[in-house]
Amino acid sequence: MAAVTAAAVSTSAAAAVTKASPSPAHCFLPCPPRTRAAHQRGLLLRAQVSTTDAAAVAAAPAKKEKISKKQDEGVVTNKYRPKEPYVGKCLLNTKITADDAPGETWHMVFSTEGEIPYREGQSIGVIADGVDKNGKPHKLRLYSIASSALGDFGDSKTVSLCVKRLVYTNDQGEIVKGVCSNFLCDLKPGSDVKITGPVGKEMLMPKDPNANIIMLATGTGIAPFRSFLWKMFFEKYDDYKFNGLAWLFLGVPTSSSLLYKEEFDKMKAKAPENFRVDYAVSREQTNAQGEKMYIQTRMAEYKEELWELLKKDNTYVYMCGLKGMEKGIDDIMVSLAAKDGIDWADYKKQLKKGEQWNVEQLLEGGARPPASCPTAEDKGHLSQVQIPARCICVWQCNGFKI
Repeated sequence: MAAVTAAAVSTSAAAAVTKASPSPAHCFLPCPPRTRAAHQRGLLLRAQVSTTDAAAVAAAPAKKEKISKKQDEGVVTNKYRPKEPYVGKCLLNTKITADDAPGETWHMVFSTEGEIPYREGQSIGVIADGVDKNGKPHKLRLYSIASSALGDFGDSKTVSLCVKRLVYTNDQGEIVKGVCSNFLCDLKPGSDVKITGPVGKEMLMPKDPNANIIMLATGTGIAPFRSFLWKMFFEKYDDYKFNGLAWLFLGVPTSSSLLYKEEFDKMKAKAPENFRVDYAVSREQTNAQGEKMYIQTRMAEYKEELWELLKKDNTYVYMCGLKGMEKGIDDIMVSLAAKDGIDWADYKKQLKKGEQWNVEQLLEGGARPPASCPTAEDKGHLSQVQIPARCICVWQCNGFKI
């Protein structure tokens, strides 16, 4: 690079002629003319600077590539896109909430024939059949995958989702059905389903088989953690055996809304030293002070134990669900950290930097918010509809209805 620069300078110097330098745009005074010698001296100086810069760049140490603490080797993303989705088949579709639960949640299994090589913690997109009010295909919706990489059948040829049917009343008193959530919940075995992805690396599992993994979920936010837990406790691998602590906190409105409880009971019986699960049933349970039992309320009962875990280098926190959940946890940890002379906000930044604090927010129905989702103030519906306060697109934006 230095040789090329010097050669270019010599050529320019030989061809240089004496002429007045133009005045800078901000200056109305004429600049004095420069001589050929002065011009050549300036070019020579620039050549020397360029040579020095090139040498400095060559001598600078190469940037070390950051090594992730997560299971990211060979992870595939965006193999299938909206214009050319993979067309799978619905194999199973089962309602997994009781009839008296506030809302329906369905567990569905799609065939992939091994063509969508996803990992635990990734998501897929689904494009509902039909067209929108403008006659265009519906926009895709991203859903967290609820099965391990082996799939529910153990052959790596299926993918599963956990989806809540979205039905709500808008500000005009009209009953509105979410496009994609209702499409998915109504699927019959044998039906085609258009799938994109897989996407995402943020929620991948840690590599360390001895890690402490704290999982916080509300409703269908349980999906990625079901995939984690199946890999940890229901499957066998030559290169992975979980020996750490998996601690799940699941928040739901009623006991009839609890998801996958039988599976978690089996895991707990199988590995009591490695798996803990605590439920927060907000409409049925209260704490000692008579407060409703939300997920952060339940966590507060174990706050000292959780803080001790968070001080360890091998502890990872994963959240999937409502936005307010994270603030509730912040409120718990601020005072505990302060007792140890630690600023919680700064400490959480360190956890995020070290890939130990991972958050995924969901819309009602279990879909992830679109990147261009509009923002607005809370319109008072958040108590009935699980949707982040920063996003009310199910009421205002037809293009983003789920």
